[in-house]
Amino acid sequence: MHAAAQNLRGVSPRGIRLRGQGIIEYVLIIAVIGLVIVFAGPGVAGAIRNQFNLVGNTVNNGTVGCVEGGASGGGSAGTDSATVQAAIAKDAKDWTLEEQEAVAEDIAAKDEASPAFAKAKAAIDAETKFSVKLTNGKTLEYRIIGLNHDDLADGSGKAGLTFATANDALGPQRMNATNTTVGGGEKSEIRSKMNSDEIWNLMPVELRSEMRAVTKVSNNVGVTFKPSGGAQPVTTSKTTDRLFLLSYSEIWGGESYVMSWVDGNQYEYFANGGYTNSVFGWIRTPNSPKRFYTAAPVNEDTDVEAASTVGAHAHPAFCF
Repeated sequence: MHAAAQNLRGVSPRGIRLRGQGIIEYVLIIAVIGLVIVFAGPGVAGAIRNQFNLVGNTVNNGTVGCVEGGASGGGSAGTDSATVQAAIAKDAKDWTLEEQEAVAEDIAAKDEASPAFAKAKAAIDAETKFSVKLTNGKTLEYRIIGLNHDDLADGSGKAGLTFATANDALGPQRMNATNTTVGGGEKSEIRSKMNSDEIWNLMPVELRSEMRAVTKVSNNVGVTFKPSGGAQPVTTSKTTDRLFLLSYSEIWGGESYVMSWVDGNQYEYFANGGYTNSVFGWIRTPNSPKRFYTAAPVNEDTDVEAASTVGAHAHPAFCF
């Protein structure tokens, strides 16, 4: 999808149907076929009648002169089946951006009933990587980590595919200019860079145009440690993001030993043990008044904290 089509997501010119036009075409076809049959031999006439029946069935289904296209995201009737079928027929590592988006839309619409669901799940299990050129010439690698996992910010349902960066192409970044976690991930410098500034601008237009805005749950207050007794305070709130850092809960599931919140559900990729070959740097979960968590791909218990100004790597996620 090109950038010019971003605001028309899910509305395909091929899917616009003029019902009256279909009936007129049908009547004209009947007239033409009738004249041809008069002058054609029996063999030709039979072939024409067969094609006529196919056209009639198409008109009755309301799809004359078009290929039905579904709206993007949840609540959709699916996407261009030809593109989905093309994706299913090839190795997932060879999927184009258009095919990745088509698969995402079909899974969002049909969940496990989508013919592409099993293929995408196999790509998670195989840790299949895709790649795209950043605007600075570096190659960004990314992989699928979730299916129908993230909520679309417009409330229309789920994003069919969630991806996470799989290499260090974005380089070291700091969370904030000063050592603070006040405001959590929401107010962090890196979040601003990912959604409208330096990091966002590194993404090629063709990739940005496919990204869907999703709702993320985070500790956007700052650190609140577990109390020794009584009810745990609620410290999470929601943000809308196109590029986002993963959270502690999204990687390891549940709470950490010091946290009193759960900031998102664990992604399928990590639930299946996809730690060893992952690349982690900053995650959006604060660990102390001055430090955020960082993570390294050694085992499920590997997490450390770093001062906000430290240049750890950025490995954001995004959704189609």
